[in-house]
Amino acid sequence: MTEPQPVKRTMHPLVKLATEVGPIAAFFFANAKYGIFTATGVFMVCMVASLIVSYMLVRKLAILPLVTCGFVLVFGGLTLWLNDDLFIKLKPTIINILFAGILFTGLALKKYFLQIVMGEVIQLDLLGWHKLTIRWACFFLVLAVLNEIVWRNFSTDAWVTFKVFGIMPLTMVFALSQVSLLNTHQLAPEENKKS
Repeated sequence: MTEPQPVKRTMHPLVKLATEVGPIAAFFFANAKYGIFTATGVFMVCMVASLIVSYMLVRKLAILPLVTCGFVLVFGGLTLWLNDDLFIKLKPTIINILFAGILFTGLALKKYFLQIVMGEVIQLDLLGWHKLTIRWACFFLVLAVLNEIVWRNFSTDAWVTFKVFGIMPLTMVFALSQVSLLNTHQLAPEENKKS
């Protein structure tokens, strides 16, 4: 007799979207009404609340949101403590360089960290993971460069607007542009069971 498998909990897509987009939307609106320092505090609280809600619903925490929340707390904390918005502006640059560095290091070690993070959602052959890793690593570097250009050359309000209405849509467009790669390298269900 086999033991029953534990039921895998999933989040409703709208709830998932709210936990991912909610903190950045709150950041945008708080900045527009109260300024960057209040917005930073709101962002920190919303990121923690988002993780708590995610954990309560699926009983586990995904790696990327956990790391991102950690960075928001550290750089947001520095922003508020030192009363200097430089730190919250640097956070996207540093986190994107970190993600790119992790992915490139994985490639050098012949480890596909994207497979660890996304392997439950998509199943690809090794060449597919290799190509996808290179593309995401390069994309993270592009986001880091864009963030540096915007915060160094435009107002804080323009940077916040870019963060919400620039980075998020760019990321969605980039992710959608990978669909053909995913379709080309997706494992058939039989192959997936073997691996």
